[in-house]
Amino acid sequence: MDKGREKEAFVTIKIKTTIANKYRIFCKHNGVSQSMCLLQMIQFFEFNGLAPTDHLGDSFAKLEGKINKRTNAIIAIIKDIEKSQTLPTVAMLQSLFDQQIKQESNDFEEDFEFVERKFANDQNQKEFDMETTVPRIRYERLEDKMNSVKSDFEYVLDKVKPVKSNFGKDYLKLELTIEELVKFRRILKNT
Repeated sequence: MDKGREKEAFVTIKIKTTIANKYRIFCKHNGVSQSMCLLQMIQFFEFNGLAPTDHLGDSFAKLEGKINKRTNAIIAIIKDIEKSQTLPTVAMLQSLFDQQIKQESNDFEEDFEFVERKFANDQNQKEFDMETTVPRIRYERLEDKMNSVKSDFEYVLDKVKPVKSNFGKDYLKLELTIEELVKFRRILKNT
């Protein structure tokens, strides 16, 4: 039954047999009742301001041309944004990070100019230990990476199933989809 129209009565319309058969096949193909299919057709024509006798070939070609022009304009705008806005920002951020890493590496080299250090008391030892510790942000990032690698590895291990063979040795079967395998390879390549 059609939703919201369960209590409406049926009315007959005189249609030629060949056209009625073609219409029934069309309705089955679209998966709707004959009443709803006719209603949708009428709404389509009313909404678009068309008549069944209108020729749509030229208007669709014009519409496609307009869409192509709009698409090309959008692509040009996005490329301009990438060149003028995003790349300079990325370059500035990258230079800041590179400068920070260079400063840290210079500081690191300055701290270890001498291979052996003799400490007169524990205070100097504690100061030296404080200088050589890993920054907290870097430690947390490494910890996050380690946790993600662990979870991925656990997932892969869960997908390993032992298979008993009637002929020959038993073996292990890895039940991963191709998409999952590609994802893990990409992750390993990027790290």
